[in-house]
Amino acid sequence: MGQIGKPPCDDGVILHGDAALRCSARTRRWTLVAAILGSSLAFMDGTIVNVALPAIQRELSATTSDAQWVMESYALFLASLLLVGGVLGDRFGRRRIFMIGAALFAVSSIGCSLSADIHQLIAARAVQGVGAALLVPGSLALISINFPKSERGAAIGTWSAFSGITAAVGPVVGGFLVEHYSWTWAFLVNVPVSAALLLICMTKVPESRGSGGSGTIDVLGACMATLGLAGVVFALIEAPAQGWMAPPIWIAAGVGLGALAFFIRVEAHSAAPMMPLSLFRERNFAGANLLTLLLYAALGGSLFFLPLNLIQVQGYGATSAGAALLPFIAIVFALSRWAGTLVDLFGSKPPLVVGPIVAAAGFVMFAVPSIDSNYWTAFFPAICILGLGMSITVAPLTTTVMNAVGSELAGTASGINNAVSRTAALLAIAIFGIILTWAFDITLNEELMRVQAPTELVSAVMSQRQRLAGIVIPDGYSASVTSAVRHAIGMSFVAGYRRVMLVSAALALLSAMSALVLIKGKAIVDPSVRRSG
Repeated sequence: MGQIGKPPCDDGVILHGDAALRCSARTRRWTLVAAILGSSLAFMDGTIVNVALPAIQRELSATTSDAQWVMESYALFLASLLLVGGVLGDRFGRRRIFMIGAALFAVSSIGCSLSADIHQLIAARAVQGVGAALLVPGSLALISINFPKSERGAAIGTWSAFSGITAAVGPVVGGFLVEHYSWTWAFLVNVPVSAALLLICMTKVPESRGSGGSGTIDVLGACMATLGLAGVVFALIEAPAQGWMAPPIWIAAGVGLGALAFFIRVEAHSAAPMMPLSLFRERNFAGANLLTLLLYAALGGSLFFLPLNLIQVQGYGATSAGAALLPFIAIVFALSRWAGTLVDLFGSKPPLVVGPIVAAAGFVMFAVPSIDSNYWTAFFPAICILGLGMSITVAPLTTTVMNAVGSELAGTASGINNAVSRTAALLAIAIFGIILTWAFDITLNEELMRVQAPTELVSAVMSQRQRLAGIVIPDGYSASVTSAVRHAIGMSFVAGYRRVMLVSAALALLSAMSALVLIKGKAIVDPSVRRSG
């Protein structure tokens, strides 16, 4: 759901950071606590909010495209500003930028909870994404700069362990709060964590700057990346409702594609680019990022719709839906060290081919369940197989990215790969929404004709089709008619959901193919890099 756990290559950012400050063991412990809290805010937010989306859609009378924007406005600014956030910390002070990110996150979380309509919520989520773009790279940099290289492995282990715990607990706690209180608690839960984080930073964490702290910030590149992604995502999300030929759609698409093209030009000629294009000349780096783009598009895009299926179609409570992916997180967490040893035994290429193929099998299994499916026989096996596939993939993917460019550029390379994974999910949620909506509309027409629903009821349902499974059936009809129409709506959503999962499987297979073609064979592995898995 959302971004599950930490993206690939986070550990690499820590391992290959600047030389550590001289600070006491007590200071390092508090710094690690601050880094864990900062990362946890960003990791938990996506998963908690995803579970809350059905309640948000119902209580704010939102369409599915509105629900997409609740996730996408956050992801847009996080993905496009992530690399700039790290540079800002190097230049103006890592603790300072980290604290600004935490404060922005807290204030915007309060703004989200106070939103009276869906548009206010979307705007507040965008500000929250800016805060996250300052938090995420800052949390990694704090560990890197405050721990000597000899102690970073242990710090990474602790940080990764707590990241796994928060990724597991967050959706369950969020689901409980949404189910028993209100969707606003999906955002208010961030406030006390942010307050504790700010207090720790003010009193316990030392300030630091990067060795290149006086360098140029790629403001133009960041603006072009944000504008480009915003234009493309707007066109993809709004096209099903407005039509592809509507002027706002093609204008947004044109502006977005033009801005992305200009972004490439800016990065090619900038003295200090946020994304050095020269890195992509290295075959393994290019191959690993193509794999990341395809596989994380499949993962992030497909799992966005899983809570909607579980809650609105299968009838799960928000707590149960939040707990549904616990096996996935447990498998990835438990097998991460074992997966790291696969690189030593076989090199990076075999697991980067096999892992996505196993993940593809998991996506195919997600396409099997219909309505009223039992979790343990329908969803649990798919979740476990998908978790196994991602476990096999993530550590070798990190290793490939880090070894492709050398230690002096490993931090930059891992940051790029992190941004690629988030951009992949951002684009996939928008594209998969088109696929699901198209299949839903076709199937709903067929299903309503089959059940011979009254004409006025058909009109009322079809006028809400942009809400997908969140359609509200009007009162005043018999229980049998209402049940038949509800079943038709559920079957229509499942028809679209199945297509989304099959497309995800195809993307996973393409990612395996990219590894087969582009990733070179077994190479000597730097032990410090392998440990990052």
